[in-house]
Amino acid sequence: MAEEMRKRNAAPPLPLWIAGLGLLALSACSTSGGYPSLAIREEERVSGSMEPVAPEPYIPPKTQPDLLDEIASLRNQALDAHKQFTATSERARRAANAARNAKTGGENWAVAQVALSELESSRSQTMFALADLDRIYVDAAINARELEPAASARSEVMALVEQEDTVIGEIGALIR
Repeated sequence: MAEEMRKRNAAPPLPLWIAGLGLLALSACSTSGGYPSLAIREEERVSGSMEPVAPEPYIPPKTQPDLLDEIASLRNQALDAHKQFTATSERARRAANAARNAKTGGENWAVAQVALSELESSRSQTMFALADLDRIYVDAAINARELEPAASARSEVMALVEQEDTVIGEIGALIR
């Protein structure tokens, strides 16, 4: 029985012989093992460097003379309004000092409130000039024009408005 199993499981010699011939034939197609290098060849190397061209700096066009005149006019309006504010602030400060310990709704308190309202109204004239300067500044920035004339006047007028806000706050604190 063992011999019968061996005969049954034994592979026929012919297919083994054909497989051996196939392997022998395939080995004849192989090379000697010398493959070309995958390293970059001298012809493939990049020489030099590629640097982007630096763009020319943008120089905005000069501000038009009529716009310079408008900026100067708005600056002068703000200075005049600030002078008026300063004069009004002295009266408002005197009225606020008089109403310092006064009863809310009393005569001195009412006079001080009116003076404070006049002071705030006077400040609005400076704010109008600042608003127009802001408009000119934003327009110049959006349209890539020269900013310096508008920015300079705008900064000066903003400083005036900040001073006025401080004075109004001080006087308002006296009567509240």
